[in-house]
Amino acid sequence: MADNWYTGNANADSDQHRGWLLGHFIDPAKSAVRQTGALEVKWGIHPAGEQRPEWVSDDQRTTMLLLVSGKFRLDLNVGSVTLERQGDYVVWGPGIDHSWQAEEDSVVVTVRWPSIV
Repeated sequence: MADNWYTGNANADSDQHRGWLLGHFIDPAKSAVRQTGALEVKWGIHPAGEQRPEWVSDDQRTTMLLLVSGKFRLDLNVGSVTLERQGDYVVWGPGIDHSWQAEEDSVVVTVRWPSIV
């Protein structure tokens, strides 16, 4: 059987790597097609009030955050944005610091590239 395909469930698979579904940290022996240095994809389920109070700083990747459901605030060192409508998203580049808070129960998809150690 070919090892270059995979089917799964984001809720079930995300608990193995803090929500991350694709990236350099996936064990290729378990799922070679999900192991990549090109990008990282995260399925994030955040209850209302959950936050990342510490800032992620000096990240040298590009990131996209996409709202699936809920209300989610992203604070950047260049401004803040609240994602409120399904499909709202924000993209930020290298060197922009960030933090976040779920203002309502929220589900978000995060894509960042490249996937680096």
